[in-house]
Amino acid sequence: MKHFVFLLFFAALCALPAQAQDNYEIQVYGAETIPPGTTMVEVHSNFTFQGSKQMVNGVRPTNHALHETLEITHGWNSWFETGFYVFSSATPANGWQWVGDHIRPRVRAPEAWHWPVGVSLSVEFGYQRPAYSGDTWTIELRPIIDKQIGRWYLAFNPALGRSFRGPGQKRGFEFSPAFKAGFDITKKINAGLEYYGALGPLSGIDPVSDQQQQIVPTIDLNLSPRWEFNFGVGVGVTHSTDHLIVKMILGRRFGGAK
Repeated sequence: MKHFVFLLFFAALCALPAQAQDNYEIQVYGAETIPPGTTMVEVHSNFTFQGSKQMVNGVRPTNHALHETLEITHGWNSWFETGFYVFSSATPANGWQWVGDHIRPRVRAPEAWHWPVGVSLSVEFGYQRPAYSGDTWTIELRPIIDKQIGRWYLAFNPALGRSFRGPGQKRGFEFSPAFKAGFDITKKINAGLEYYGALGPLSGIDPVSDQQQQIVPTIDLNLSPRWEFNFGVGVGVTHSTDHLIVKMILGRRFGGAK
């Protein structure tokens, strides 16, 4: 029965349009969901040292912008969680501003199925103010596949995205893959490399100069099962990508099993 529910949910989500991840939550997701009865509170922080300097189609520039995102995720059972995001941005010109909110239900293949890789599927949808995103109402479908191989950890998020209000609406489904490779230097320190791309619509990938591609060397600290810490420095490798971003994720789990 659980197999049927999971596959039914997967099929339903595949019928939905989606939108690419942006610079408010720079993260490659692992397949594991939050344990039942546990709430995870995370703060995603990033600062753009070198970004866009001009307003484009009413969207404010990103140069020297501080983005803060509050993410609260609750695990309902062994295979289902729901996350909620509050996005904000601070710049010298505009001060601290609320940007928007998203909600993200996610299901996973339970460990009892004994699949050779971790698999989960999230759908994230919500609103961002037009001053910060030309596409205000968006939705994202994110399959997640990961695997621990000895001291190596690999995760792949081949996300599909679509806008349903804004200039991107006419572009249809867009492909935004993300990938992470990490190596356990010690039991508490993992050094890794993350990749984020926004390659364009499935009907015709954008020229490389119009794509967004970013490489992010990272450090993850596994100091406690209750805490999460990720730090990285992102370098844009195409003309359309913010050139230099520093990001940090700090999370704490509450409730659930001790």
